[in-house]
Amino acid sequence: MTDSSEKTPVTRAAKGKPGKPKRFKADKETLLELYRQMLLIRRFEEKAGQLYGLGLIGGFCHLYIGQEAVAVGLQSAMNEGEDSVITGYRDHGHMLAYGIDPRVIMAELTGRQAGISKGKGGSMHMFSVEQKFYGGHGIVGAQVSLGAGLGFAHKYRDDGGVCLSYFGDGAANQGQVYESFNMAELWKLPVIFAIENNQYAMGTSVNRASAEDQLYRRGESFRIPGIQVNGMDVLEVRGAAETALKWVREGNGPILLELKTYRYRGHSMSDPAKYRSRDEVQEMRDKSDPIEGAKAELLKMKVSEEELKALDKEIRKIVADSADFAENSPEPELSELYTDILVENY
Repeated sequence: MTDSSEKTPVTRAAKGKPGKPKRFKADKETLLELYRQMLLIRRFEEKAGQLYGLGLIGGFCHLYIGQEAVAVGLQSAMNEGEDSVITGYRDHGHMLAYGIDPRVIMAELTGRQAGISKGKGGSMHMFSVEQKFYGGHGIVGAQVSLGAGLGFAHKYRDDGGVCLSYFGDGAANQGQVYESFNMAELWKLPVIFAIENNQYAMGTSVNRASAEDQLYRRGESFRIPGIQVNGMDVLEVRGAAETALKWVREGNGPILLELKTYRYRGHSMSDPAKYRSRDEVQEMRDKSDPIEGAKAELLKMKVSEEELKALDKEIRKIVADSADFAENSPEPELSELYTDILVENY
């Protein structure tokens, strides 16, 4: 009788690699829409910061300022109503990029009944089954396992959908992330694992916290291909998204995108961000700002300064209206504490 340890090991055939992404070629109308979405996120987050300072937003609040090109570039390539999205606690920008009403997002931030989670989720736990937006999660890295589950659901139902699972450079060192990678590749799940590498996990530089700081390589031992992307350029992000979606939709299993980006504010509103210099932040604003980069391209396309100023004015009004809506909406009734605890019908 042969010892099981002496059996010939199972080998897996090598698969090809996704093509090298090409920067998306946007016409004037498309780039203007991407610019509008990024500007909406920027102005919304600036207003959220103000409301937090006034005491109208409680608990934690993680702003997306500086990272706008990631959510807008990726989600502009997704199929609305078919694909699903899940993210961590820095989620306002993702919801806005997904087309969710700014009023219900701001109402949620301020804990109002009209909020998208009825005021019970706050900044970190927003959710919309209708939009296939599955959070908003406060536990670092937890959404990656849930994202693999969403990918399994897409495959099981054979609905053609792909799950876009966002996480950060800090979450990239969590053990459950690698368990999820293993299962996703074994089962060839339709998942894009998107690492938003904003350079700092809370207050620690990725270079100090990660033995392998080229995070797009993190899937290699699981045979998951990875692509590193300039996350400060919305057109590069969009091009990488199309490459990743093509790979996954063709049945090749998951793919990993590392989006090199940068947050201008602290990790959360309570973080003074003393672990980096003002000069470093200013240099990123001056040389790599995603909104200013898109604006420069629009000006070359003969979009006038006046048009862009008018758009900014329109966006500011939308954001101001969302703040007014939130402030004038009632808080939840105490009975709301007992709703949405269990799923009774499914």
